[in-house]
Formats: sequence, structure tokens, C-alpha cells
Amino acid sequence: MQTLSASTLRDLLESRDRAELTRLAPTLHASEWVDLIHQLDDDEVASLLDLMPDEVAVEILAELDPESAADLLAKGTPASTAAIIAEMEPDDAADVVAEMDGDRAAEVLSELPTDEASTLRELLAYPEGTAGALMTPEFVAIAPLLRADQAIEALRAIAADAEVTNYVYVLDRHDHLLGVLSLRNLVLAQPHEQVRNLMIEPAVSVTTDTAEDVAANLLRDRNLLALPVVDAENRLQGVITHDDATEVLEDELTEDYLKMAGTDADEMARRNPMQIARLRMPWLMGTMVLELIAGLVIHNFDEVLQRVILLASFMPVISAISGNVGLQAAAIVVRGLDTGHVTLADWRRHISKELRTTIIMAVGCGLVLGTIGAVWSRHLPFGLVIGSALTASMMTAGLMGTLIPMLSKRLGFDPATTAGPFETAFQDIIGFGVFLWLASLLEGFLT
Repeated sequence: MQTLSASTLRDLLESRDRAELTRLAPTLHASEWVDLIHQLDDDEVASLLDLMPDEVAVEILAELDPESAADLLAKGTPASTAAIIAEMEPDDAADVVAEMDGDRAAEVLSELPTDEASTLRELLAYPEGTAGALMTPEFVAIAPLLRADQAIEALRAIAADAEVTNYVYVLDRHDHLLGVLSLRNLVLAQPHEQVRNLMIEPAVSVTTDTAEDVAANLLRDRNLLALPVVDAENRLQGVITHDDATEVLEDELTEDYLKMAGTDADEMARRNPMQIARLRMPWLMGTMVLELIAGLVIHNFDEVLQRVILLASFMPVISAISGNVGLQAAAIVVRGLDTGHVTLADWRRHISKELRTTIIMAVGCGLVLGTIGAVWSRHLPFGLVIGSALTASMMTAGLMGTLIPMLSKRLGFDPATTAGPFETAFQDIIGFGVFLWLASLLEGFLT
């Protein structure tokens, strides 16, 4: 429970009571500090960053995304900011510095020790979205000719400064990656056993220019805790940790779902409301055109709807259920294309599997809704129309939800962007068409 109010914090800042702030800092969770900071003005935040223990400030920044962390640090002096940056893991620090404007970043880097500033500049030089930009240069490496007991002794001296200690990387004298050794295997080995006989070779690795999502998927698929990153000559440059890979995959999934709704997360963050509206409008217009076709289909059966008004009550149900089926199928395919579990080369198998799944769901839902329709209308043919229409609409939605993302990928478009709007529109056209066509054929039995 929070033990410090914003007013009390302001009094401490005004009196510059560093000792009391140092005492109170660990008693609040980082998220509680974030809530308090949001209640302070810029001068008060700058004073807090100057008085706050750097290790606590790092925990607070960990609660924020890099852009928000950079905005917060911008309120402090370059010296206080550099002191906090120096306590962060290099990859996290580079992410925050990358969000600062050029002059501010240069001032902060100039306040850092030369070796730390050099490390951050090297990380910042890698293009955004690559394994090089995601990696941390803090890892544990040993020589292949060391004995197990020598390696353990060496690790005691260097492991404290590494972010990842679960794996020990084996390098030659030119820093080429030879293999990887788990700490468990090293501890259990005979003392005289050489490291080169204990390591796994070749180690799974990626290059610095590998896309970060590809690297993150590889780490996840291989069930690794860290993934080595090498340059073009196979020299080890750093490692990608499991938590950083998880963030990349979560961001990718969020972005895919936003795109399926006709939006883009990065674009929305950068643009004003008018620009965002113009970005999203084309997809809405495209969906509108297709849904107008569905409207024309309905218009052709106006007379049937007027005579059997109960049909209109089931149209939203059919549209909603089918829409969910299509979006589920599209989400699975889009995610599968991102992770490599779905491939264009094997498209027949993926479509066949989804169709079989959809048929099972469509028949089950069709029977239930058809029974409800028959009981409600007191006419068995009415239930047959409702059940058949839902079954056909769900099968169409499942097929479109699987096919459209794969076709978009083949044509070079982003499957996440095209899946949602077009799948929904097509299933409405087919679903309503089948629904009203059957109703017109069996109209004499519906009343």
C-alpha cells in the first residue's frame, strides 16, 4: 500500500531531503512511484531524479516504455540522466537514448564513462528492428581449452557483470563463436574435462542484421533462454534475452490485431487525429463498398423479408457468429505467417485443416440455431433455412479468413491489414445471399 502522498513528496523535494527519500524509495513499488511522478510538475520531477537513488530510478523506468522513459528523463539534467542510464542494462539504455532528440542524447552520452558511451553508440548504430539493436553485449564467454574447474573459477570473476549467465559461450582468440555450454553441464562435469568437449556445436545463432521478430521466434521455437548474435564473420557481438524476445512477440501480436482492425500502432503513435483518420479511412471505405454489395443482395429479396419479417431477426446473429469465425481463422493464419508455423508452400494443408474445423463448428452451430428458429417460428422449414444459412456463412468465413491473409502475403501486401475488413464483407455477401435465396425457395413453407 502506498505510504507517500504527492504533497508529502513535494515537501521532501522542496527541503532537498535526500536521506528521507533514500529511506522511502524502496518502500514503494515502481508502479506507485510512476503514479506519484505523474502528479508532479517538470521542476519537481527534475529534483526527484536528482535526489532519487539511481537503482530505484532504473526500476521506475522499467515500468515505462522507452519513449515514456525518455520523456521522463528529459526533465532531469544531463548528468542525473547519465547516472541513471549508467545503471541500466545496455540494451535497455540504448532503447531509451534512441528515443531522445539528437542534442539531448549527445549531452547524456558525453556524461557517461568512455567505455559505456562507446557501448551505447555501437548498439545505437544498428538499424531499428534488427537483432543487433535488440541484443545486449553483456554475456559470459570462455576459451575452449580451459578445464571445467578453471572455467568455473573464471566465471566467478566475470559472471556478476553479465546479464545472462545460464549459458556460457565458447570463443576462440578472435571472438569467433565455437559453441555454447550450459552452466548446469559445466558444474556437473569432471574437473579435468576440457570445455571444448562439453560444449554444443554449432550454437544456434543469428546475425546482427536479422529481423528482430525472426530472432525472437527462433529463440521461442528452440526454447532457449538466450540467443547469440554474431557478425558476418561469426564473431559474437551480443545475446538476445528471453524477456526481450517476449516483448517483441507481444508487440508483433498487438500490431497484427490493430492492423486487422484497419489501424497501425506505429502510425497512430506518430500522427495527429486527422492523419490517423486519413490512414484508417481507405480500409473503412473499402469495407463499405463490399458491404453495399451485401446490401444489394438483401435488397433483391425485399419482398421475402416483408412477408417473413422474422427472417430479419436472425440476420445479425448469422453475421456476428460468422464474423467471429472468420476473424479467428484470420488471426491464426496471420500469427502463423509471422511465426513460420503457416507457410505459403503448404497452403493446401492449412486451408484443408481450417475447412474441416469450420465444418464441425458450422454444423454444430447450424443445428442449434436452426432448432431455435424452428421452435420460434413453429415451422420446421424456417429452422432449415436458418441452420443452412449459418452453416454456409460460417464455412465461407472460415475459408475467407484463411485464404485472404495467404493471398495477401503472396501478392506482397500485409496480411494483417487486409484480413479483417475483407473477410467480414465477403462472409456477409455469401451468408446473406444463401440465407435469403433459401428463404425465397421455401417461402411457401415459412408462413
